[in-house]
Formats: sequence, C-alpha cells, structure tokens
Amino acid sequence: MINVLQAAGAAPAAGGSAMTWLMLILIIVVMWFFMIRPQRKQQKELQAFRNALKKGDKVVTVGGIFGTIAEVKDDYLILEVDKDVKIRVAKSSVVRDTTETQQ
Repeated sequence: MINVLQAAGAAPAAGGSAMTWLMLILIIVVMWFFMIRPQRKQQKELQAFRNALKKGDKVVTVGGIFGTIAEVKDDYLILEVDKDVKIRVAKSSVVRDTTETQQ
C-alpha cells in the first residue's frame, strides 16, 4: 500500500536535511583545512621573505632573472645582473633566495 504523504510528494523528514547541512559544513571545513589554510601560510612566508630582503642577497625573479640586490626600496629593488648592469624590478617579482646555493 502506498503511503498518502509519499504519493502527495511531501518533503522528507527533517533528519535528512540536517544530515545534508552537516555534510556541506564538513566539506567546507575540509576544503579550508587542506587548501585555503596552507595557501595563506605560504603567502605569509613569501611576504616575510620579501620584507627581509637586504643588499647583497642573491635572488631569482619570477621571470628567471638571477641577480644580486644592489639597493632596496619600499616597493622595488635594484638588481645587479652583471658587472655594471643594473635593473629595477618589483619586490613582488622576487620568489627565491639563492645566496647559499651560489658560490
């Protein structure tokens, strides 16, 4: 025999919607924990690295330019890429310090 509520297309019980909300919240928490949190941590470390740059550090830019920092300003650096060849690059383009790796 068919239940009258099922035949009329009534909504499922409240327990089903609570479980759906719980699963949705769980998915959001997992995404935050495994994706957003590590990315924010990496961005903070990169910003701290860029703020700690000083004259004489050997760095690499996003474009692959290797150079030694000749001067540090608020939002840009003067890189010496060869003897008497200096270029101005944005601080945000520096991605890696190669001071220890280059000898």
